[in-house]
Amino acid sequence: MERISQPIRIAAIFTPDRQIRPVWFDWNNRKHTIVETCYFWKEKNGNATLFHFSVRDEGALYELIYNTTEQSWTLDGIEVT
Repeated sequence: MERISQPIRIAAIFTPDRQIRPVWFDWNNRKHTIVETCYFWKEKNGNATLFHFSVRDEGALYELIYNTTEQSWTLDGIEVT
């Protein structure tokens, strides 16, 4: 997986049972529609909880990170399939 570590704009659904589901994100002036969340995990980084999402669109696999303290999203990596 190629590491990117760039902030991104994202649309996500926060469900009533406190789940987060990314729907699409913008990267390099292109909208990427998420067709599947393949894996999810979380970790602590100091006071922040980081939610990691392994997601895919029609052409690649991405790792997205949501930082709960900063309330920010990062595209951490990409693997073209």
